[in-house]
Amino acid sequence: MKEGTPELRSRIMRAVKGRDTGPEMLVRRLVFNMGYRYRLHCADLPGKPDLVFAGRHKIIFVHGCFWHGHDCQRGARKPKQNAAYWLAKINSNRDRDEVTLEALNKLGWRTLIIWECELKEPESVKRRIVEFLEDHKEILHN
Repeated sequence: MKEGTPELRSRIMRAVKGRDTGPEMLVRRLVFNMGYRYRLHCADLPGKPDLVFAGRHKIIFVHGCFWHGHDCQRGARKPKQNAAYWLAKINSNRDRDEVTLEALNKLGWRTLIIWECELKEPESVKRRIVEFLEDHKEILHN
């Protein structure tokens, strides 16, 4: 297929997973190896959170930097083709994320977002997870 064609773009988008991504699997292994147990992708909660710690009323989302518009180097990449479409898509994802976090907050859930770029330093991510899961104070979201 020729580069930049709608057929190629469709094939690429079909390959993009919404769950069980590499970064998500890494976080899941970290959390499990730390002794925490969780539920996955609970459809009864807004945003179908990646990891749900029901007894703690806490949720972890694992976000891809590009897809969720993070302010890191990877998240700041600009698409070369069909840029208007992709920028609108990323902005839509960010808006949806904001609505999801607000809805979860109103339901009494605390949330933590782990960005794909943060996984380069797993020890730092582990510390954040422990602080988040072991913190018993009522804080909105990180």
